[in-house]
Amino acid sequence: MLRTFLLYLSERETPKKLLTRHSWGRRLAQRFIAGEELADALGVVRQLNQDGFEVTLDYLGEAVHEPAAAEEACRAYIEILDHLAQDGLRSHISVKPTQLGLAIDESLTVRLLRSVCERAWLHHTFVRIDMESSAYVDATLRVFRALEAPRDSLGVVIQSYLYRSEKDVDELLKEGAYIRLVKGAYKEPPDVAFPRKKDVDRSFQKLMETMLASGLYHAMATHDERLIGLAIEYARAHKLGPERFEFQMLYGIRRRLQRDLLKQGWRVRVYVPFGRQWYAYFMRRLAERPANLFFLMRNFFRQ
Repeated sequence: MLRTFLLYLSERETPKKLLTRHSWGRRLAQRFIAGEELADALGVVRQLNQDGFEVTLDYLGEAVHEPAAAEEACRAYIEILDHLAQDGLRSHISVKPTQLGLAIDESLTVRLLRSVCERAWLHHTFVRIDMESSAYVDATLRVFRALEAPRDSLGVVIQSYLYRSEKDVDELLKEGAYIRLVKGAYKEPPDVAFPRKKDVDRSFQKLMETMLASGLYHAMATHDERLIGLAIEYARAHKLGPERFEFQMLYGIRRRLQRDLLKQGWRVRVYVPFGRQWYAYFMRRLAERPANLFFLMRNFFRQ
């Protein structure tokens, strides 16, 4: 019930205004957000790189409804790529297609994302297309395919809680796509997504093993120690070294586990969000693991 309530709040304007307009709201969010400005995010990337982590940067924002806002987001991502290259930082970028106008015009998204990808290729880095709610899956995959980008330059995300994901993974693997596998963080109806956690986890494990067996380079994005253990077990049984895949984890979540995996020799990439449009992302992180809410509140009142 708490998860459902937090997802409901993630879409409401009143609590958004309450949190984002006050310094105490930003203090709560800073556990999961690298800051509101690019300079803040670059500092976090630099430190994570020094600690041995790879990074993917996410400029927060989604579901824009004006072409001008999509164009602005495109320019922001190009600026991010230029700064990452200029500073010699090891970071990819992750892009939400609705931030580049997918809710307005699919061709607009293709055009803007192509501009982002061309700058990324110039800097020899990688772009990951994030997956959003189920309403956008088909359009997101069409955009991904329309770009016809080299597969080691552009990848996409698949969510294990959707019933359709097994078919999507099979098709993407045939195309040589590099996939980031996640559980999924949006509120979805039971006719679209598995409503029970154990079924989501079972789907994740099956898709993960299919991806690891493909011979392509994929990312397993989870904080679930059992699933991480199963990935390591599968990799060792099939003689897959750390160069064959990576784990991805969110900034501010399970930090000790991130360090432990790194010490064991596995590749770990930290997903680092930044920007002023942090509210919806922040609430989804709380909904994914409601214990985070109690952790934040406990530490907030200690300050």
